[in-house]
Amino acid sequence: MTVRVLSLVVLTAALIVGSPLARAEDEPAKVDAVKAAEFNKRMFGGPLGPKLTYACFVRRYDAEHLARHPKQKVSTMKLLVVAGHPPEESYTPYSFRLGFKYRHRKGDWDSSGSCGQIQDTDKGQEVKFACSVDCDGGGIAIGLAKDIDATLVRVERVRIWQNSKPDEEPGTDALTGGEDDKIFRLDRTDLKECESLITDRKELAAMRSK
Repeated sequence: MTVRVLSLVVLTAALIVGSPLARAEDEPAKVDAVKAAEFNKRMFGGPLGPKLTYACFVRRYDAEHLARHPKQKVSTMKLLVVAGHPPEESYTPYSFRLGFKYRHRKGDWDSSGSCGQIQDTDKGQEVKFACSVDCDGGGIAIGLAKDIDATLVRVERVRIWQNSKPDEEPGTDALTGGEDDKIFRLDRTDLKECESLITDRKELAAMRSK
């Protein structure tokens, strides 16, 4: 009898955990229109344009910083964030292009993917959106730092490829969030700094016209 009761309790708990209600409670909450507009204004340095809006963020880590973080693998990072308009009408209204240099490895490395709706992921503490690379290529999360002109990039695992070989079949290279490579704070800069992340000539011309 005791075994049957225990089994029933375990089954009930499993059903509750797997229920839509439990999953809904675990999922990040979407932000309202006012909060989303405020986030976009900060992320892109102003209201979104009628077509595409771009924001470029860069960080070149100096010797002093790298000395304090000996396990950091990245020495330079660039992030280009692109917003379509209007974002509320798409499941993937944003996209990203990431470029970086390794500290002890030659070459320029890139990644890119699509990003979902803005979400409140930390009970009101931070608003950000998650981005993913196709074919189980991992992804990043993009949020805002307290500074008005800085962003935070969070990395767990994201597929990467060499900037000089953008059309090659995806390999197994990945940037993983190690002890000193989980969160990167990047500063807003001119869009010209992110031109190297765009390989399509028409898209590059469109961004230059902004």
